[in-house]
Amino acid sequence: MNQIKNAVTAGLLKPGDTLPSIRQLANDLELNHNTVAKAYQLLERDSVIQTKGYRGTSIHGDAIQNSTVNMNDSITTKLSETIKSLRESGATDSEIRITFSTVMKKN
Repeated sequence: MNQIKNAVTAGLLKPGDTLPSIRQLANDLELNHNTVAKAYQLLERDSVIQTKGYRGTSIHGDAIQNSTVNMNDSITTKLSETIKSLRESGATDSEIRITFSTVMKKN
């Protein structure tokens, strides 16, 4: 994921450029195809790439600005704020962990 995002921000990959198929890239990088499929799925979620069925996968038109967004940083920030608020209200770390686990299983 980072290699594709870095290539986009460096101008090596431009909107509309085609990417190799999941299977081809997995073979080239000697990775499990499920690993590459997951990376493509997350890049598509973030609008860095777009998949057009049998027509292949290409760089999204908004890829340059979307490549600078890091979902993990956003999640970490939101969770940190929530944990801080819960602690301030008196919740223990154990209560937070148990409740978080329960909520994740339900959703």
